[in-house]
Order: sequence, then structure tokens, then C-alpha cells
Amino acid sequence: MIRLRVTSQNFLKAPAITGALFCLWLGLGACEKEGITPDWSAEQRPAAATPSTVSTEADSRPQTAAPGLRFMAYNVENWLVMERGGRERGKPEKEKAAVVRLIVEHRPDVLGICEIGERSDVEELMKRLKASGWEMPHLAYDDESHALRRQALLSRFPIVATADPEKERYRMLGREWRMSRPILDATVEREGCRYRFVGVHLKSKREVDHADQEQMRRHEARLLRGHIEAILKADPDVRLVAYGDFNDSRKSVAMKTVAGTYRSPTYLTAIPCEDSRGHRWTHHWEYQDIYSRFDYILVSPGLRPEADFDGSYTVDDPSWATASDHRPVVGIFRASADKK
Repeated sequence: MIRLRVTSQNFLKAPAITGALFCLWLGLGACEKEGITPDWSAEQRPAAATPSTVSTEADSRPQTAAPGLRFMAYNVENWLVMERGGRERGKPEKEKAAVVRLIVEHRPDVLGICEIGERSDVEELMKRLKASGWEMPHLAYDDESHALRRQALLSRFPIVATADPEKERYRMLGREWRMSRPILDATVEREGCRYRFVGVHLKSKREVDHADQEQMRRHEARLLRGHIEAILKADPDVRLVAYGDFNDSRKSVAMKTVAGTYRSPTYLTAIPCEDSRGHRWTHHWEYQDIYSRFDYILVSPGLRPEADFDGSYTVDDPSWATASDHRPVVGIFRASADKK
């Protein structure tokens, strides 16, 4: 962003002349920047964004489900059985309770989960949500995945279709690799409106001995982008949401690959999802005390007009750190009456 600081005494002595020059300068500056890909630090909002009905105060809670659809993307941090303290055990009860409480308080219609384990772990979460008064009976889950940390999509409304990408493998260093975690693709229908959710959990920044973690993540991003391109080619007006833990920053090669070419018919727009303080970070690495934005909700051109850019947010409830090392992001969509 260009900031203008006026300190000259001449400006005060000749306001009319200087004002005219100032307007001319602004006009030339605007022409100069035409066509340049926007800085991801200033997410692009629709010209007439729908006013939000959801308060961004940290202690506020939505009381009822919003019209259209409320979607939450959430890495619940190892809701699975793994080695903890020298023995195999599940996620601690205190953390599970905090996850459930946070989800129920924000009342998503659709919930995209990262880092959950076996089907029994998913079913446990569903039972806990139901017991807490927020039933999400519909599930998309990959039983065939061999990944330790998996994805799941829970919904209050019917899941009417699922799909697998045509390509989930890539070549690097003279051999074939498959994605760290498979892409999850499921379509939810509410009152005749369909929303297609494409969830990912890209390769983490954790270093591995056999390859470069950043290169692996870039290859996975290309596979995801290929799947998105195929969907949008088949149906340019599809209400598509790409979401999840991308394990990279917004200016990274991986994220730019996923978003696509700016102003192209298949470009995905990232919803800013600020918290009550205007911050957008979603992950805290306690060991290094680093705060990063890794979790995103991106929307297709067909869904962008219905996205409430101002009402969507990053959760910053006090209990978030007890539940997970990630903060969930909530996207709010207002369904158009004339778009079925």
C-alpha cells in the first residue's frame, strides 16, 4: 500500500494547486498498478460485500446457524492414537473436550477436519458433538488411506457425492511419490444448493531425510491445482471451496500454485478470515514461538459472490490453545435465491 505523508509548508500555502496535483498523482498511480497481481496481504473483497451478522468480539458466539452455509476448517491436532509420553494413547480428554466445545460454540453446518485418525476416532467426535447438542450425522472419510493423520468432512446436510482425483502421484528425484495425505472431495446439498468441498493437508514443514519438504509440498500443490482445474473445466459455475492445512504461507509457491493465475476463470480467492484483533495467523509452533497462517478457505468464481468476506473469521476463543495448535477458520456463505 502506498502511504502519503505531507509535511511541506508549501502545501498549506497553496491548497488549491497542491490538491489538484495530488488528485492527478493518484490517478496516474492507479493506472500504473492496473493489471498487477494483488499483494496477498490485502485480500480482494467483492465490491458490495454482505454486511456480517456475526460479531468478531472474542467472547461472542453465534446463536443460530446463518442463512446459506457456515463452514469451519479445523486441524484438531492428533485426534488419534499415537506415542505420547513413551506409550500409545489417544488425544488427552481435556483437549478433546476443548475441541468439541469450540465447534459447538461456532455451530458450523459443514466441518472440514485435519489430523484425525481411524474411523472410530471420527465416530467418537460425531458422538461427542451430538451429545453436546450439535449433531452432524453425514460423513465423508477415506477408509482406504494409509496416512496416520487423515481428513474427514462432517455435515448437518446430506453429502450427495464424493470423488477421487485422477492423479495423486508425482515424480521427483527419479522416483514416484504419492501425496502425504489424499485429497478429500465431497459435495454437500442444502435446499437445492450444492457446495463442493476439496480438502487437503499438504506436506508439513518437518524435514525428512529422503527429500526436500518444500519441494514435496510444491508437487502436492500442483496435484491439487490439477484436480481443481478439472472440476472448474467441467462446471465453471460450481460452488467450490478448497480448504485445509496447506502448511505454507500465502506468498509461497505452493499457495500461489493452488490459487492459480490471477483474473483467470479458474482463480481461487482466499477469504481473509481475521480474528477479533484483525490478525490472520492460524498456527502456533510453541517450540520456536512462531505464529503462521497455514489454514485457508479459498473459493471459486462461482461461489465468490456469495462469500461473506467481512463475516468470515478466525476463531480466537481463549480455549483454542487447549484444543489444538491450530485455530479454526470459519467461512460464511449467503446463498443467492436465483442460483440453484
